[in-house]
Amino acid sequence: MAISFPPSQASSLWQLWQQGAKNHPDAIALYDPHAKPPVRISYKDTFEQINAFGAGLRSLGIQFGEKVALIADNSPRWLIADQGILAIGAANATRSSQAERSELLYIIEHSDSVAIVVENLATLKKLEPELHTLPVKQIILLSDETPPEGAFNFQQLLTRGSSKDLGIGNVDIKRDTLATLIYTSGTTAKPKGVMLTHGNFLFEVEAAQSVLKLNVNEKVLNILPTWHSYERTFEYFAFSQGCTEIYTNLRMIKKDLKEQKPHYMVAVPRLWESIYEGVQKNFRDQPANKQRLVNFFFKVSHKYIVAKRIFQGLNVENLYPSLVDKLVALPSVLALWGLHKLGDKLVYQKVREATGGQLKYVVSGGGSIAEHLEDFYEIVGIEILGGYGLTETSPITHVRCPNRNIRGGDGQPVLNTETRIVDMSTRVDVPIGQQGLVLIRGPQVMQGYYKNPEATAKAIDPQGWFDTGDLGYVSKWDDLVITGRAKDTIVLTNGENIEPQPIEDACIRSAYIDQVVLVGQDQKQLGVLIVPNLSALEAASLVPADSILADILPLLNNPKIRNLYREELNREVQNRPGYSINDRIGVFEFLPEPFTIDNGFLTQTFKIRRNIVFERYQDIIVKMFTS
Repeated sequence: MAISFPPSQASSLWQLWQQGAKNHPDAIALYDPHAKPPVRISYKDTFEQINAFGAGLRSLGIQFGEKVALIADNSPRWLIADQGILAIGAANATRSSQAERSELLYIIEHSDSVAIVVENLATLKKLEPELHTLPVKQIILLSDETPPEGAFNFQQLLTRGSSKDLGIGNVDIKRDTLATLIYTSGTTAKPKGVMLTHGNFLFEVEAAQSVLKLNVNEKVLNILPTWHSYERTFEYFAFSQGCTEIYTNLRMIKKDLKEQKPHYMVAVPRLWESIYEGVQKNFRDQPANKQRLVNFFFKVSHKYIVAKRIFQGLNVENLYPSLVDKLVALPSVLALWGLHKLGDKLVYQKVREATGGQLKYVVSGGGSIAEHLEDFYEIVGIEILGGYGLTETSPITHVRCPNRNIRGGDGQPVLNTETRIVDMSTRVDVPIGQQGLVLIRGPQVMQGYYKNPEATAKAIDPQGWFDTGDLGYVSKWDDLVITGRAKDTIVLTNGENIEPQPIEDACIRSAYIDQVVLVGQDQKQLGVLIVPNLSALEAASLVPADSILADILPLLNNPKIRNLYREELNREVQNRPGYSINDRIGVFEFLPEPFTIDNGFLTQTFKIRRNIVFERYQDIIVKMFTS
């Protein structure tokens, strides 16, 4: 049973922990199976450590309203530090310890942080010697390493704070009190500090509670950067319900899904793609007769789910099915149901077992999820609840609810949230169903960008409407469908505007394509940069086993392989809904390495940094269109 304390009556996030410790003190809040030794912390002990951490900071002179830079990655101690900082009315400026040092130093300086909490000594060393030129008064390590003179490690700060007053009676934390500065990725300019309040986060918890009811002791698997608004907000929601947060990582996620048996998980499309590809690889490794059986069931089930969506009025390509449409779809639903259930028993159940078999819902956000992934997870019986939002909106503005889960859509607005679709040039509202610029207004919208009134005024108009920079349309039932990013639009020389995401989603349906970026600005035709899927090429005996992409790049340019990719691109793009002749891929080239966080091509939430791709591969792009 979820806790009864409604977030609408809370003025701070600390009060949610206070109620959790009171209602279910012995329930496990934080569990890290990969720590040495593994870490399990109850709600009562978590609350006590939050208070001790906050009191320790207060005893060191950290005041209400001051900023503390929190430079660390997912761990129970991150959560304790985060909430300890907020408990005394201070605000944190958060970023991964893996971020570039110049960016971290900029954030510490720009945020006016008077103290820093860092992952470990290695992170601290990364910030030297420039750190000593900044007005940072206190340094805290989240590790147990011996700190430099005058600094404290995690246990030392807890010990210091355990006998001190948290000062709750001396500070007046309200819903409009600043809680955090989350810095944007800064791919095109200096990162901006998004100001989110206690009220922003509490509203998000309220909104999530109106969509899902979680239960005490249910398990949530944590893999996204915990400092990012998407993961962070869902965590706050899960903790408000008494759930257990289980920490995993990219290396251990498949093992943890199976062994920890979570009930919920939030992730970005790239992670769902990775899990999907793992299943597909497993299928490709099966004998030919089993592969044919699996393919048969997936084809039958795909027809079944499409017909079912039409009958239920949940098909994004046909949001207003007529009675005739439904009557045509119904016989397919009835005829294919039995085969779909047989496929579930023989094939899909095993896929669910590989994810622990207990998943109730998984949430996808932080970018558009490809149609073939939506289809796959619906077929195998893993329910994806998509949503929409940005860091500047805390982030959730729209959610696909269990009773209206339109695959390919982005959900209906959460409570007290308004959506406008306007013409990009005139800012006049466009008719329902017509594409335009998406504007949002609601309690989750940020206070603004820290020390950047010009950018704030540009993003939020005097009436409180936030310009998302995204393109989309709404249905007459307020379903939002995002169609692209305004500044990502490719304009061909014939004047056609092309949104890259839907075409990229179509391309990666091919088993031979791992990642793609569409290009073609000011060109006669579209081109695509391809990161090949080596495992699929190896399985087809087209490249040697255990290949390294950079080494076999010349092999990929032989006519047989290039013709294969041409056929794959033509088929997948032409088969996508709404295909037009302008969508055709005219040219393509292979890239020498995949897009990763480490090489700078992906953000911490696995979004491709298009501008970085364009910059580093400018020579390849130019050659594509001139040779």
